[in-house]
Amino acid sequence: MIVVPREFARATVAREGGAGAAWIARLPAVVDASLERWDCVPDGAVLHGGVGVIVPVRRRSGEPAVLKVSFPHPGNTHEPDAFTVWAGRGAVRLYARDDASFAMLLERAEPTTLEALGDPDETARVAGALGRRLAVPAPAGLPRLSERAGEWEEELRRDTRELTHTMPDRVVGAALATVRELARAQPDTLVHGDLHARNVLRAEREPWLAVDPKGCAGDPAYDGGTFLKTRALHLLGLADPRAAAFRTLAVYAEAAGLDRERVRRWAQLLVVQVAFWGRRHGLRVARGGPERDGLMLFADRLAEALTDPE
Repeated sequence: MIVVPREFARATVAREGGAGAAWIARLPAVVDASLERWDCVPDGAVLHGGVGVIVPVRRRSGEPAVLKVSFPHPGNTHEPDAFTVWAGRGAVRLYARDDASFAMLLERAEPTTLEALGDPDETARVAGALGRRLAVPAPAGLPRLSERAGEWEEELRRDTRELTHTMPDRVVGAALATVRELARAQPDTLVHGDLHARNVLRAEREPWLAVDPKGCAGDPAYDGGTFLKTRALHLLGLADPRAAAFRTLAVYAEAAGLDRERVRRWAQLLVVQVAFWGRRHGLRVARGGPERDGLMLFADRLAEALTDPE
């Protein structure tokens, strides 16, 4: 049986409570059953992301692959659906799936992420080009981002009332306008849903392949907003974070074939949401204290910088 990484187990229990502890306890048995079902043998140390473990394996043919088992949560349900639609075009291939166990057998890519590329423009260009390839017609049955618009508006209004922040009224107002004008009616396009540099891996079959999609239907510009939001820490400490943010938006939008203004509006909304979420729940990189407070102030300023077109 595998040994569940201690850090992963601790984070899962902290996030999910008793349900997380019970799942961690049965996870080695789930992995063993999946290895037997798909006739694979372990081929390296157990890795993990935020919500699942990744076990490098060898198939009977000798071909390398990875077994991924995720915590059973609605947000993880449609990952294999996205891989099925993409069929290896811009993303790792799905070899087999067991939806009841939230387990997948996937093509193995290299552990190097797009994060390691170093060049901000090239990172944005690669992500944008991948986003363009992944934006294909969505099948029926995937969650629609438009269905979350009401929830987003309600959360923004509640957070504005209940949380202390430094964003001017016009900043939150712009986020609410994006919900009303962009979020409520979106195309039936498959989007990654969590496209950022750590979810893009170096590979042999193609230079870069996407992993860990949410698998939802919506506006492809949403992925551009997600990409910019997740680059926020790279802007911290720069002499001109606003100029760097708009440069990232421009490069991503051009590579993705998207309207830059539309990507900006999604990015602004998502950064406002982060500014509120971090205050209410903490951040993975800083759950509380002065470090978290400093990051929240930076999020406020970044949201304000993104509120007006360049």
